[in-house]
Amino acid sequence: MYTKYIEMVEVSPRDGLQNEKAVISTSAKLSLIERAIAAGSRRIEVTSFVNPRAVPQMADAEAVCEDLPERDDVTFIGLVMNLRGAERAVATGRIDQLGAVAVATDKFAMANQGQTSDGSVEASCEIVQRAKAAGLTGQVTIGASFGCPFEGEVAEDRILAMATAIARSGPVEIGLADTIGVANPAHVSRLVERVGRAIAPIPVRVHFHNTRGTGLANVWAATGAGASIVDASIGGLGGCPFAPGAAGNVATEDVVYMLERAGISTGLDLDALIEINGWLGQIMGKDLPAMVSRARPFPPRMEHGKEIA
Repeated sequence: MYTKYIEMVEVSPRDGLQNEKAVISTSAKLSLIERAIAAGSRRIEVTSFVNPRAVPQMADAEAVCEDLPERDDVTFIGLVMNLRGAERAVATGRIDQLGAVAVATDKFAMANQGQTSDGSVEASCEIVQRAKAAGLTGQVTIGASFGCPFEGEVAEDRILAMATAIARSGPVEIGLADTIGVANPAHVSRLVERVGRAIAPIPVRVHFHNTRGTGLANVWAATGAGASIVDASIGGLGGCPFAPGAAGNVATEDVVYMLERAGISTGLDLDALIEINGWLGQIMGKDLPAMVSRARPFPPRMEHGKEIA
């Protein structure tokens, strides 16, 4: 059953940039955030509070937060892996929501955050509680929900058990992440529906990588199965430093085009997103993976009976 509105979370400032080798300036990150807001984004993952030696691109987390625009209508999200990161995020005074990560397998959990899968569940629940104590909100993403780069297949029952345990801490949502882009629409529909039933009324958010070209199909399957929130990255940038083979996120402009053409509102301005794609491509010094930005507008734009670019 498709809803009339899907909430979008813009993750390009964090997930989109974290795996890029070229160091992106703090001012460029802030400009990306401001441009995303102008395009209609109201939830933005602005940075992550992790060890800068592990993720050098996020070394300026505090500096980014210091100059975030003053917006009461925008939720700024900071990704944190542990309580130390949570304390850093809280201390900025600018983060509205802590995003924690639990990982479905032990090998990936050890590579990603130096703990077991069960340990990551416990840590994510502690982060949600810390967020609440600070007057913020907390959400949790289950990484490798559809497959692991080290252990392969992940049992659906394992994800269900993790989601149920995490739900007890009271997050505002629980995300299912296809970290390495191995999901297929049938698997997505089944797992989203099962998790949604188990954690209701907590909403399900989804996070897909387009590594194998199934990202948009998986977004469509997830929203049809009840997911009400979708992560996406302008230009389709993204990847995980600790997940071999992880490629870009689904592109915000591609997701928006698909949903809006299907009559599902996102609150985002597609033309503005395409403009940001061009600007961001110049910053990155390369063409970005998103497809819609490369195509001619549809429906065609007409002026005086002639199509214009």
